[in-house]
Amino acid sequence: MKAAIGVDIGGTSLKFAVVDQEGRVLRERTAATPSHGGANSIMSEMLAGIDSLLADMRASAPDVPIEGIGIGAAGQIDAKDGSVAFAVDTIPGWTGTPIRRLTAERFPALPVYVDNDVNVLALAEKYYGAGKNARHFVCVALGTGIGGAIVQDGAIVHGAYGGAGELGHLSVDFNGPRCSCGNFGCLELYASGSGIHRLLADMFDGLSPPAWELNAAGLLSAWERGDAAAAEVMDVVLGALGSAFASIIHALNPEAIIVGGGMLDRVPALLPAIERATAPRTSPAMWKHVKLLPALSGNRSGVIGAAAQVWHHSP
Repeated sequence: MKAAIGVDIGGTSLKFAVVDQEGRVLRERTAATPSHGGANSIMSEMLAGIDSLLADMRASAPDVPIEGIGIGAAGQIDAKDGSVAFAVDTIPGWTGTPIRRLTAERFPALPVYVDNDVNVLALAEKYYGAGKNARHFVCVALGTGIGGAIVQDGAIVHGAYGGAGELGHLSVDFNGPRCSCGNFGCLELYASGSGIHRLLADMFDGLSPPAWELNAAGLLSAWERGDAAAAEVMDVVLGALGSAFASIIHALNPEAIIVGGGMLDRVPALLPAIERATAPRTSPAMWKHVKLLPALSGNRSGVIGAAAQVWHHSP
């Protein structure tokens, strides 16, 4: 048996795992992301976590060789040097962080691979999940933000430097509000956790609030219960998702769109609702060749996909 270290750097937690070549998690641990301390604190915590996991393996499973370290990180990752090319300010100072270089300096005996967190999710789905039988698919992660990854002819599409797949910044309303990316009416402004919070604040401004919390979790729970006010908001959310998914299908002609993230984990009924919103907006010829599928790797997909880079990284 051979194994690798997988690390998933998120805005709220750092996940670490030892993963074998079959995608099985052998050891795992989680730590809070010290976002308030910025990039330096996060890197220190991450390197200490890797060190601890390697020590655990040396002590408890010395016969299992660790072949490398794979890291999935939020933000646009420069595919050439494994640094953060751009990130929003959720993590202060994250843009420019040389993740690969700092990790390789700490662990010089192990190769280190770094990619965007949704790209590594796509790797997990390609080798161990819903994308195993597809050569052309797209992953969309619905959470606090909306991330994407594109797989064409079996390979992750990185673009000119590694920024491809920013599907949350497809515009679904060119007259919509300005997004932090510079565009107007981006999908993230309507269908991410943060976008839904903005939408709810606007829609209920000056009105009596409903009997549920004005956030994505409250909205989705109320929608599942058949609440009329929640259904009105969800018409906007689903319209935005249907428009964006139709654009993805028209642009890329994928076999599948694999949908994951915290929002879908919370409310599985969201996926068939997205499908109903997408179908009438899509060319019939393309629609009959695409499936919308739930991600199968679950909340471990980040660390599994991160570790998979050790064996399945792009050349």
